Amino acid sequence: MRHSIIAIAVLANLSSSLSAAPILDSELEKIEVTGRAQQFYLDSNTRIGTKTNADIMEIPLSVQVLTHQLIADQAARDITDLYRSIAGVSEFSYSGITFRGFRDDANVFYDGVRGDPFSGFSVPQLFNVERVEVLKGPAAALYGGGEPGGMINYVSRQPTFNQRKNVTVTGGNFALGGVSAEFTGGLSDDVAYRLGGFYEQQDSFRNNADSTNIELAGGALFVLGANTTLTTTYDYIVQELGGNRLRGVPVDDEGNFIVSRSYNANEKSDYQDLDALVLQANLIHNFSDNFTFNGTLRYLENEREQAYHESRSWVDVNGDGLADIDDQTIRREYRKQFRANDELSVTLDFVYDFDVMGVAHQLLFGGDWHTIDTEYDYYRARYEADGVANLNIFTQDYEKSDPSTYRLTDMNRDGLKRERSSLYLQDKIQFSPEWALMLGARFDHFDENSMDTNTQYSDSNVSPRAGLIYTPTPSTTVYLNYSESFNPVDPSDFEDAGAAPLSPETGEQVELGLKQSWMNDSIMTTLAIYQIDKENLVVSNPNYIEGENDDVEPALINFGLVESSGAEFTLVGDVTESISVTANYAYNDTVVEAGSTGNTYDGRRFSNAPRHQAGFWARYDIAPIDSSIAVGVDYVSEQVSLDGQRVKPFTVFDASWTTQWDSILLSVNVKNLFDKVYAVSGFSERNGHFPGEPREVVVQVSYDF
Repeated sequence: MRHSIIAIAVLANLSSSLSAAPILDSELEKIEVTGRAQQFYLDSNTRIGTKTNADIMEIPLSVQVLTHQLIADQAARDITDLYRSIAGVSEFSYSGITFRGFRDDANVFYDGVRGDPFSGFSVPQLFNVERVEVLKGPAAALYGGGEPGGMINYVSRQPTFNQRKNVTVTGGNFALGGVSAEFTGGLSDDVAYRLGGFYEQQDSFRNNADSTNIELAGGALFVLGANTTLTTTYDYIVQELGGNRLRGVPVDDEGNFIVSRSYNANEKSDYQDLDALVLQANLIHNFSDNFTFNGTLRYLENEREQAYHESRSWVDVNGDGLADIDDQTIRREYRKQFRANDELSVTLDFVYDFDVMGVAHQLLFGGDWHTIDTEYDYYRARYEADGVANLNIFTQDYEKSDPSTYRLTDMNRDGLKRERSSLYLQDKIQFSPEWALMLGARFDHFDENSMDTNTQYSDSNVSPRAGLIYTPTPSTTVYLNYSESFNPVDPSDFEDAGAAPLSPETGEQVELGLKQSWMNDSIMTTLAIYQIDKENLVVSNPNYIEGENDDVEPALINFGLVESSGAEFTLVGDVTESISVTANYAYNDTVVEAGSTGNTYDGRRFSNAPRHQAGFWARYDIAPIDSSIAVGVDYVSEQVSLDGQRVKPFTVFDASWTTQWDSILLSVNVKNLFDKVYAVSGFSERNGHFPGEPREVVVQVSYDF
């Protein structure tokens, strides 16, 4: 890994703090004691969506917070374990999601800033995550370019003055074994620390596949005075996935697996390895009671190596002139790839509260700068001519060829350089106790340079947002918002676009919502109705035929209009001293309303965009025996794959039991309780659908000392 000496010197031991003021943990404890006696699943305070400390009831956006307690109760070890708790989010692939109908693989933030260490076909792990925040709809007005469905923000664990030492041991089926440790506390009145380590390995239910995850994280919190804190952290991540990159399992047109869900087109020697380092510093300063500063410096580098077999086309084994799934044998190609990212970002936020003629204003102004430098090497061997043996999907006759003997072709790929800078402004105007208006806009300028195609271009964009808030009672909020999104074109796509220029993908959303607090603020519900229009999608040209008309038809084009219409309902609550619940339902209809002539997407529903989703999780505490039980349900309705094959609806049940003896906590989680055979989403016909995991039992023993 190419570590930057300058970055390490500036950023060593870095992290993020999301408080708006330097409040010590002892003060936080006092606040909690005077509030509700219990806070398991309901946390209404967040910075997501506004970059200010705000209550969700006061934000004219659809926002969810998934607490650390919910993560622990569900034994969630990566983000896929939490999708059931997020209205409108489902799996597109193992590393990508569908968000309000749109595929989104990259709109991921950590502590409110860009820099995903798991970028590039890896799933974010949760060991170093305190909670997960979700913003629905376009986020460009504060966070820049991305898909219009929404964004996910991971809030990192931070150093604290509360003394805690913990060791947790994990075990389960599929040879699951792991251990983690965390130590945090005060070194003096002005300095706190955190050290953490995580190791886990597990075999997969998929043939030839396994995983190993290692993470070392920590940092220090410095109180530099009555009005200033500096929080620094580091995060080092190693992920080794054997038998990857995983694809799906072949199905018939009704969505039934035609071979075991354990099928894998990869050989045992295939792999996908990730090595990442994140260094971060966060400085908070209060100039006065009504003027604050929050600045974050984040450095990230990661390297991703993978070598895997990809299914390409069927072999006409039975000689009927048709090469299809009935022939049972598929051609494969072998891909050996290396990717590396070096990223640096600076984010500066100022918040100023003031009154003008009796009208209260909360003004946010700031900007960010983000640069990324990537490397990309790609080698390929195709079919038997290059030494890659075919695979019978039924007999799964592996190890018929040796990758070291393949005739590899250099695909002449390279990386890109990208630099983005922005300025943004937001004003929340409180006209009266009942009425408020939030206005904001962000200006982005980006420079893109592809070493792959020697293509370079610059562009800029202004992304506005407006939200009207009506609060008829302290327990009720009605809001209406309008927001826009844009997604810059990857410069490497310009060569495939030929002479036809590609425009950035743009989107706009109108959303009407109702938020309600119930039972003395112990339950909060959100109902949102929205429509998103997305234009200028960059897609493959259906009229393009490689080697035949590529001199007149571009491989990529912009096309048409996609509409996503839907409604979402979310309930989160610590209902009583014994019962905590989170539940959600989402309806979404994403269709192509207008497209280019001859475009095969025209008139089709979007792939892996279910119309109906529902999730439920409830915990019941049994105080006399210091135990709790929980049950969960995840429902996703019918979908269609990229090739139009049916993806069957599914319902999966989970359960957990937790008990405590003094400082020892024992938890048992059973995922997919009834061992349902199902697909979470669809891919291509030759690669099949992505199978859901079979029944998994996870046992954890945690000791605080």
